[in-house]
Amino acid sequence: MSRIFGAVRQNGYVVRDIHGAMKHWIEVMGVGPWYYMDRVKTDWFRHRGQDSAVEMSIALANSGDLQIELIQQRNDAPSLYKEFLDAGHEGLQHMSYWSHDYQSLYDKALGLGYRIGHEGQIGGDKGRFAYFDTQAHPGTIIEISDISGTKGPFFEKVRQAALSWDGTRPIREVGARS
Repeated sequence: MSRIFGAVRQNGYVVRDIHGAMKHWIEVMGVGPWYYMDRVKTDWFRHRGQDSAVEMSIALANSGDLQIELIQQRNDAPSLYKEFLDAGHEGLQHMSYWSHDYQSLYDKALGLGYRIGHEGQIGGDKGRFAYFDTQAHPGTIIEISDISGTKGPFFEKVRQAALSWDGTRPIREVGARS
């Protein structure tokens, strides 16, 4: 539990091959089902304060209450994902904290001196997310995500599906939302 952000709700892995990563999590780790979005459409995305046309695929599944996110960037647009891969890393890139009061948490983090690495929005004004430039070693970036909009119910659907998953339909394609 973070005294600043609350409980970690998601571990995000940046991968070069999202289908291979899903297969690993299904067959080796026994985690699923995966909700796969081939091309996630952001309303806007900024990397270090500059607009960026990042393209990415995302897959989500849960292990208990912890959501696992797989991200494969599909272009060379500037992002913390690209920086992570360019540094020779692959795997755990961030931990995410979720909030129904995103703006308050965002302002608190900025007030404490956190700097934005990249941020964006998916699915309207209640779909914001920010990644803070906190990497001391791979996997230590902090993300905050607004779940007061459509993401909250979708994330709960992913969690519920994992509770009773019997191994069938391990990959479920969905529309573009995070």
